[in-house]
Amino acid sequence: MESSSNSQITHEFFPFFKVYKDGRVERFMVAEQVPPGDDPRTGVKSKDVIVSPEPAISARVFMPQISDPNKKLPVLVYLHGGGFSIGSAFHPGYHKYVSALVANADIIAVSVDYRLAPEHPIPACYDDSWEVLKWVASHANHDGPDPWLNNHADFGRVFLSGDSAGANISHNLSVRVGLTGLPGVKLKGVALVHPYFGGTDDDKMWLYLCPENRGLEDPRLKPTVEDLAKLGCERMLVFVAEKDHLRERGTWYYEELKRSGWKGTVEIVEHEGESHVFHLMKPKCDQAVDLRERLVSFIKHD
Repeated sequence: MESSSNSQITHEFFPFFKVYKDGRVERFMVAEQVPPGDDPRTGVKSKDVIVSPEPAISARVFMPQISDPNKKLPVLVYLHGGGFSIGSAFHPGYHKYVSALVANADIIAVSVDYRLAPEHPIPACYDDSWEVLKWVASHANHDGPDPWLNNHADFGRVFLSGDSAGANISHNLSVRVGLTGLPGVKLKGVALVHPYFGGTDDDKMWLYLCPENRGLEDPRLKPTVEDLAKLGCERMLVFVAEKDHLRERGTWYYEELKRSGWKGTVEIVEHEGESHVFHLMKPKCDQAVDLRERLVSFIKHD
């Protein structure tokens, strides 16, 4: 009887995970990972760094081929998606995607490997990502722990980007920068790709993953006009896809930001006929190339 009881499913959120009565968590997707290394085709190098041993927070740092050692490069902090519960900075798809951005935009990137819910309930993902952003900022005086950032990063040109849940985290980091500041760093822009915000059936999962939630009006889930007005960046770019169930949340965010009184500039781009995170599923299609080129242009714009 005990074995039968323990195999009972108490919560299921397809395609992410299910939870058994005994507390076990089973994910529907296998967690693939690839090691860092040097890409001989593009010249992009990558390595993994430990930002914090306890709690365990790590990141993958990417650097393009350096032709001028004195040239300072913009920094992109990237937040992967996956419903706050799956995915990794070390996943093959994210490794290739961020590496391509680094090669095309000529930037340094720091891809955050935050702890996943439900084993590490929200707000762990927000707190971990903030710790990585502070770790990046610790190099602003060129005396931080990582030589790539010390020697090649331009901290007057820092960007945030993420897809889906990662876009939600990116927004929340920008709010935090606006409220508390980030010494030595200028957050130039934030790019949200198919962002997840409250107002869909997905909210049930977010509320489950965040036991200390403040309900459907929780500002981390549904940004307030007051928070939007204080975003700590100068420019915002929002991507939506026509067939994405989160499309309306992205357009809602864009409209709310425009009317919030925020002093920055915001642009929205829609890809017709495409679904959620299509650029990761079929990265070589024309629309995915367009998305990447627009993001590269957003970063390179001065």
